[in-house]
Amino acid sequence: MTIRSQVEGAILIVTLDRPASRNALNAEMRESLIEAWRRFRDDHALRVAVLTGAGESAFCAGADLKEIGDHYRSMTPIERREHGEREPGLGGLTRNFDPRKPIVAAINGACLAGGLELALACDIRVAADHATFGLPEVRRGILPGAGGTQRLPRALPLGVALEMILSGAPIDAASALRWGLVSRLMPAAALMDCALDIASRIAANGPLAVRAARDAVYQGADLPLDQALRLEQFYAEPLRQSKDAQEGVRAFIERRAPRFSGN
Repeated sequence: MTIRSQVEGAILIVTLDRPASRNALNAEMRESLIEAWRRFRDDHALRVAVLTGAGESAFCAGADLKEIGDHYRSMTPIERREHGEREPGLGGLTRNFDPRKPIVAAINGACLAGGLELALACDIRVAADHATFGLPEVRRGILPGAGGTQRLPRALPLGVALEMILSGAPIDAASALRWGLVSRLMPAAALMDCALDIASRIAANGPLAVRAARDAVYQGADLPLDQALRLEQFYAEPLRQSKDAQEGVRAFIERRAPRFSGN
């Protein structure tokens, strides 16, 4: 198996499991990830996912270059473009797929090339304090084509993102935290506890509210503020009529934890 999946309550934990290859993404892993993310999307009992890598040296070092090279050489440029426009992206997440549920990346080491693009496709990123981050593709004569040129400038100041993209040079974990690429740094031994704590806090909330809030953030990000505020109300109003909202108010009055049903 190239990935491991386990369920803890409402949390799906997905582990990239090729530590000898620094968890580089090959075809078998890609297909397994596509299946795992579709399961996550379709199973209403699963509310949050955590993605991490096996071992202590790498979250993911990107695509398996030998295998991906053979794959791309087997297609014409038109076939490659058509394939990319209809298929889920690298790791099943980087394009043409949205689970509409939060994914927390627990970055346990080197997060490079397609590994960083996969982490950027997650909603929240926490990292071990020895992690490194980079998009070295230009050093190989290619560009970060799984979302790197689009998501990294949205996650970092433009100049910082351009330096990483155009130089191919990595940054360390402290720089990633300073620029907001990750929200927390932890000692390696505490990383998964941190990621699971965040996931558990999210999973305890109303699932309809979490989904609507996530949708509103992403869909409103590039809108003018007045339009974004209207979009926010488009999502907020139906929630006020939901059974979960009624349960949330009732639980607050009764001083107990709410029991959300997703209705």
